[in-house]
Amino acid sequence: MASLNVGNLGEYLREQRRQAQLSLRQLADAAGVSNPYLSQIERGLRKPSADILQQLAKALRISAETLYVQAGILDERDRDEVETRAVILADPSINERQKQVLLQIYESFRKENALDASTVPAGPGTPDTPDVPETPDKPADEMPSKTD
Repeated sequence: MASLNVGNLGEYLREQRRQAQLSLRQLADAAGVSNPYLSQIERGLRKPSADILQQLAKALRISAETLYVQAGILDERDRDEVETRAVILADPSINERQKQVLLQIYESFRKENALDASTVPAGPGTPDTPDVPETPDKPADEMPSKTD
């Protein structure tokens, strides 16, 4: 069987399994997949679905998003956003309403920053703020005189 270009995923899974000190059979049982199928994934012969990756991540106690990136399902740039949302949603110290408010604020900041990045040219100053000229708008002879 030809490799499906998922060798990096298979190598990554094997390394995670070894770090968790699990045998191939133990991980297959914990994830609810067959031993031969998991072996084929690790050798890069099979490309698992997102559901299978999620089951493997749960069994390995790692982020499913990390496996999605390894498998090419999720773009690396999207991972930070997904992980941030997951951390907020998993936090047991805040209630559901607070989680939703935090997510709304987070999304509004991301949209605002995306708009700012597309409209403000990058200058030699601070990356997030436009350069402001230090000279006044009016010529010196039109400025009101300073009285003591």
